[in-house]
Amino acid sequence: MSSLIRKVISTTKSPGVIGQAVLVDKTIYISGQIGMDLSSGQLVPGGVATETKQALTNMGEILKAAGCDFTKVGKATVLLADMNDFYTVNKIYKECFKSNFPARAAYQVAALSKGAGIEIKAVAKHLLQEQVYNWAALFSPHV
Repeated sequence: MSSLIRKVISTTKSPGVIGQAVLVDKTIYISGQIGMDLSSGQLVPGGVATETKQALTNMGEILKAAGCDFTKVGKATVLLADMNDFYTVNKIYKECFKSNFPARAAYQVAALSKGAGIEIKAVAKHLLQEQVYNWAALFSPHV
């Protein structure tokens, strides 16, 4: 039996003292990202629109550190302090996820870290771990 691959992914180009992401076999689990500025450690000013841009920038840096990009995200979860911000967030979200959108859920929550208006977490497929399967060989007892 092969051993489980588990690797912590981190980058100095995205803020956070927690594990930014973890690669488990072929899947990258990206921790929730808020609109935190790397240099100040504070939320970017300007409200949910600028926070969303910064959160996605932070996520993009983590994806790069994992050898990946937004096209490999299969699931995103958006946490909002106010569901009325959904359409603003969605417009900016589409700037990063341009086609073949990942599955997504959006929830309003009571509060987010540092008083953020948005947090986004994601699950992605690791580029270097992609495999092409011969499905006939996998399921045929004669191959």
